[in-house]
Amino acid sequence: MGALAFAGGLVGTVFVSPLLAHATPQAENPYAATLQLGRVLVQVENNYVEPVERTKLVNGAIAGMVEQLDPHSSYLPPQEFTAFQDDTEGKFGGVGIEVDVRSDAITVLAPIEGTPAERAGIRSGDRIVGIDGEQVLSSSLDTMIKRMRGKPGTHIKFTVRREGVKEMLSFDLVREIIHVSSVTSKLLDGNIGYLRIKQFQDRTHEELLRAAAQLRTRLAESTTARSVNAKQAPAASLAGLVLDLRSNPGGLVDEAAEVADEFLSGGGIYTTRHRGQTIDDVRARGGGAFSDVPIVVLVNEWSASASELVAGALQDNKRATVVGANTFGKGSVQSIIELPGGAGLRLTTARYYTPAGRSIQAEGIHPDVLLGARSSDPNALRAVHERDLEGHLAGETRKTTTNGNTPAARMAPDGGTLEPIETRDIPSDPTKSKDFVLRTGYELLRDKLGTSKAPLPSPPSHPSSK
Repeated sequence: MGALAFAGGLVGTVFVSPLLAHATPQAENPYAATLQLGRVLVQVENNYVEPVERTKLVNGAIAGMVEQLDPHSSYLPPQEFTAFQDDTEGKFGGVGIEVDVRSDAITVLAPIEGTPAERAGIRSGDRIVGIDGEQVLSSSLDTMIKRMRGKPGTHIKFTVRREGVKEMLSFDLVREIIHVSSVTSKLLDGNIGYLRIKQFQDRTHEELLRAAAQLRTRLAESTTARSVNAKQAPAASLAGLVLDLRSNPGGLVDEAAEVADEFLSGGGIYTTRHRGQTIDDVRARGGGAFSDVPIVVLVNEWSASASELVAGALQDNKRATVVGANTFGKGSVQSIIELPGGAGLRLTTARYYTPAGRSIQAEGIHPDVLLGARSSDPNALRAVHERDLEGHLAGETRKTTTNGNTPAARMAPDGGTLEPIETRDIPSDPTKSKDFVLRTGYELLRDKLGTSKAPLPSPPSHPSSK
């Protein structure tokens, strides 16, 4: 999971009063506990086999103290804190390329529109084999992404192999501030909108509203094109919406709440509790952009944190059918605390709950329609959830589904996939897509609207009967 999976919407500042510190009994004085740390620091500085920088030792001690609390609390030195802030803002210095490992090669999925990569002519499918004259291996994807980012105005040179071109291509690019959109959309057959939210960052709510306007514009244009007399074309309105939160690691809780509000006409969105006390009760204001549109929400094992919050809010308010796999189960909120010297502290400070009082922590959101993959491979990797992480906060004994029942699983057919595909690659008729989750969600929505084009996939027979 990326850093954004564990970012909360709360921001806090810690103040220490010297008077209170002196008034604290010696046994409870936090400064007394640091004496041992000081002794160890002196021993290491004086006697370690090689000289060690004090800053490195202190940062390591602080990081160790915080990270032993739970998997999502961490100390961020200045450089890491700056990168974290860039991610939450959805912008960074780079060239604007989306990449992934495909066929054991680092492959360009797409250049981001308006970026140096697009202007230079880098294309989808290009394979990056070198950066600044050094060979790039597929195993170094994370390292390569870090190398691609940098200070605006600096140069970076790519060596690229392109299908159908014998010679390798070279691109000398200048980094710029890249703005990454967190929301993509597409109009599907049957006047159904598709929205994918990749993460919750600054301005995600604003992007959602722009996507809503774009969907309605496309719908109006489509309706006008189909009308015999454009002047008599009926007013465009979405019949339904597929909200794709798969592989959304979470992000800013405040942005997630604003997004959820657009799908609700009222009711709760979430509550947070600190040491058993409710400290926040967030409710919908009504009048949202999609508050009267039938919705299907798509989730998977990597839908976490703020994305679980949105899915749980729509599920508890009976606003959506949730389709996919049981979500990750991160139901804790992290406060982001700025520290002197440019460092930061990400500290777990609360748990959050769905409107019905369900704790998501270590439990996740249980979909109304559970989908799985057919796999005869005994070595297939099992998805990791919050409950599998060492040191995770314990869950709570609560009712974890809206009806108390576990839905029967539907298995993807041969050749089908549960992974989300790029929005641009989704066909206008998702029944023709290999994306089994999208196809199922789309058909469930059309079935609810009475416009189904294909029979819904039936649950498989129980394995013991085969």
